Amino acid sequence: MNANVQAEPAEFHDLTDEGGDKGARDVNLEVILDVPVTLSMEVGRTRIPIRNFLQLNQGSVVELDRTAGEPLDVYVNGTLVAHGEVVVVNERFGIRLTDVISPAERLRKLK
Repeated sequence: MNANVQAEPAEFHDLTDEGGDKGARDVNLEVILDVPVTLSMEVGRTRIPIRNFLQLNQGSVVELDRTAGEPLDVYVNGTLVAHGEVVVVNERFGIRLTDVISPAERLRKLK
């Protein structure tokens, strides 16, 4: 390596359109709007030994870590995004969102 070579700062060009970045954001958002995500609801969790797990059969009851009436967790691709309660709509289960986690809070939890 030559010790006489001087380093120069790197130059980066602006990646936005000449007309401003609002149009670029709209175009980029359109690209992802049809990407499917997995939405799941969690009633609760528990930990049991494998011995007890292997003894489960039809009619077995497993106690969860939540009390009755406590909100469910709503996940998108494994990330907590909201809390809600179970509802019945046209004889099907649904969920009414009672609290949505802000994007800033979700990012803070990822760190």
